[in-house]
Amino acid sequence: MTEAQPGERIEDKSLGELVALASSNISNLVRAEMDLAKMELKADAKKAALGGTMFAIAGLIAGLIVILLSIAAAYGLVALGIWHWAAFLIVAGVYLLLALVLLGIGYLRIRKIDGAKRTRRTLRDDLSMLRHRGDSDAPALTD
Repeated sequence: MTEAQPGERIEDKSLGELVALASSNISNLVRAEMDLAKMELKADAKKAALGGTMFAIAGLIAGLIVILLSIAAAYGLVALGIWHWAAFLIVAGVYLLLALVLLGIGYLRIRKIDGAKRTRRTLRDDLSMLRHRGDSDAPALTD
């Protein structure tokens, strides 16, 4: 009754039937849009998972490369005449210095976090304004 039949004229329908037909069409349209969004999000999630996996594998390979280059650097120092234990200790010391520098930079960055100072101040001001409602001495709101 709410669907337009083939060969049926829209002009012959009452206002209630037209409203029912329009709401039915809108419901179908919304349902179709939601189904399309679900399909697109599912496809995007698969792509994101595959991309994340590729990044993880690349990170693992990069870690292995760093290890191999570290060993090569240590043996390069051995070729210069430094004892084996000293060469590996020098490479480890370089990594320790690099880690300390990165730790220091990270610490300085963390200390610069404001903690939403402006938002807290404006919220406090807004609450104060609501409590005092302008210039009157009697508070408008109480805790």
